[in-house]
Amino acid sequence: MTQVGEGQEADEVAPPALAFGAPAVGEVLAERYELAEHINDDSAGRQVWRGVDVVLRRPVAVVLRYPGGDSAMEMLQAAVTASRVIHPNLVGVYDAIDEEDRAYVVREWVDGHSLRELVTDGPLEPARATSIAHSVAGAIAAVHATGMVHGNVHPGTVMVGDDGRVVLADARADGADTIETDARAVGGVLYFALTGAWPHVEANLSGGRGRSALPDGVRDANGTLAAPRQVRAGVPAYLDDLTMDLLDPQLAVPSVDVLAAELGRLNAAAEEQYLDNSGPLRFATHDEGVGAPAPPTGTRKIVAGVAALLVIALIGLYFGINALNDKGSTDTAAPPTPPGVSSPVGGGDTPAAQAQKIAIDASSVRIVSTGTDRGEELDGAAAVVDGDVNKGWESDSYNGPKFANLKSGMGVLIDLKEPRTVKSVTVHLASGGVTAELKSGDINPASSKAADDQIVNTYKIVGEPYERAGSNMTFSAFDVTQKYQYLLFWVTDMDKNAKGEYRLGIQEITVQG
Repeated sequence: MTQVGEGQEADEVAPPALAFGAPAVGEVLAERYELAEHINDDSAGRQVWRGVDVVLRRPVAVVLRYPGGDSAMEMLQAAVTASRVIHPNLVGVYDAIDEEDRAYVVREWVDGHSLRELVTDGPLEPARATSIAHSVAGAIAAVHATGMVHGNVHPGTVMVGDDGRVVLADARADGADTIETDARAVGGVLYFALTGAWPHVEANLSGGRGRSALPDGVRDANGTLAAPRQVRAGVPAYLDDLTMDLLDPQLAVPSVDVLAAELGRLNAAAEEQYLDNSGPLRFATHDEGVGAPAPPTGTRKIVAGVAALLVIALIGLYFGINALNDKGSTDTAAPPTPPGVSSPVGGGDTPAAQAQKIAIDASSVRIVSTGTDRGEELDGAAAVVDGDVNKGWESDSYNGPKFANLKSGMGVLIDLKEPRTVKSVTVHLASGGVTAELKSGDINPASSKAADDQIVNTYKIVGEPYERAGSNMTFSAFDVTQKYQYLLFWVTDMDKNAKGEYRLGIQEITVQG
């Protein structure tokens, strides 16, 4: 596949003439990364190689530039920034090295094809386009959760693995990139997947620089972009509306986590015919009511009508509950102001709920293990929620990976004490190279081997597992319409740590709700 370079769409060109610092097949960089095959060069002069990590014996992609030094600073800084975010739909960044005569970034190798390559055979089916956009939005949401911007979302940086996994590569934000351009770029990805054309709305899409090789969308005599349904048959109305809303500069886009949740809903229920009638999330104008055009009829009227009925019902329910609570009271004070209604004295709209850390104490966590040895290894779970990332819990040392095949895995069970809406779970590990997943369930039996087996076998996976990931993991694929009480961080495999031991170490777990 085309393994795109850092920050640019890769162009298939011949390798440059050999020069000082030029790499060669078989060369080992940093005494660890062996170069196996030159893949391509990007438009910024960076070489992309398939390599092998000779220590961990895994394939890697090496993005190399020579000379290094100041000329490679942007590439290295972008890699360092990207390495801070761990997500199943983001390409993992393993290393960034500057040797002055050349600099290189080592990242995850993905067997598959870029979205740009997939569409050369024709536009994708709507269901597959929705699934890819959902994965891309989830990856961007993880980046935004750290306060960063991706800034390089386009068909060349969206990769679809042979195993079906979708990953986003090569973050490269600069002063021109914002969370809004990232969100609008999801619309560009949808448009490209559905039509085979990239909408060149450079002011509204991130990654607008250097993308002229991609064909523009079909436009009328006035330059207005044609909607996907006008380009090809079979595109559902709800998907057409969502795509064009994201590309419309007059409409404000939602946050990407909200967009990811909406795409998840459409992706999960793509076969349901009712979506054609009810319509998806729709957006408001930037300056609603001030010279704004009237909203179109159809699905927007339905959504507005339902919303109005819900507001009336909630206000009525609020007054009804307060009337019951105040029955028999002699208090003659003015009635309370319902949420969303201005108070006559110092009142205002109720602010939207913000994600916050859920308090977890020692009584809320315990170690889960499917092995027969249930000794001191199960003690000390409190250290993973003590707020100190320098202190943690660790397992016994094993003679090989996969816990030397003595058990199917180990992990930490978290009891939130009551059903809660969960936004993300972040885990800090003592070392990387861990294969893990997050599960949820509705039982928490007393600790025993049989009970732990039951937990592992009945809990359902949340999102996608991590394979040989770094030392930090964030799970954010939670259903916003569901509540969770019991969560299980579950590890099935691990590499050797810095001491050469197969030992699992969990430093800290935080839950945002």
